[in-house]
Parts: sequence; structure tokens; C-alpha cells
Amino acid sequence: MATYEFSCRSCGTFDLRMPMGSAPGVTACPDCGDAARRVYSAPRMRRLSPTIRSLRDLEEKSREAPDVVTEVPPRRTSRPAPPPNPALRRLPRP
Repeated sequence: MATYEFSCRSCGTFDLRMPMGSAPGVTACPDCGDAARRVYSAPRMRRLSPTIRSLRDLEEKSREAPDVVTEVPPRRTSRPAPPPNPALRRLPRP
């Protein structure tokens, strides 16, 4: 059984479980009875956390309309050296 998503203008989206390949393009809404059209979406995207979902949407958007770079980014300044590890002081010295 596959889960298919449908969208009703009055009630919003709902899911129906049907045998694979048997979902019609339009079906009756279980709440109001109006015609609801089938929505094609990525599987299980509604069950992801909002953070992952927004990152996924951003990734998908970058495929269709990527940000265009018009100039070379400025050179990074060198970072200061990290402080030495205190454990290194206990090592034997020659």
C-alpha cells in the first residue's frame, strides 16, 4: 500500500492509502465531499523537522535558481594560533 497526498480547496491536504499505481488524479474529499486533486510531493517530507525541511527546500531552490557570484570574495585574515595544549608541557624533553 502506498500513501498518496490530495489537496482539497476547502479542507486542505489529506492522505489516502491505496494500492500502488491505483491513485486517481481527482478524488472526493473525505470531510466535505468536494473534488480534491492529487499532489505530487517528495515522500515523507511532512514528517521531517522544520529545520531539515527548510534546508531541503533551500537546496532544491539552489538547483533551479542558484545564487550567482559576481566578484571574488575577500581574502580571509589569518586566524591566531590556538593556545598550546597544557598536556604537551608534561611530555619529557630531550
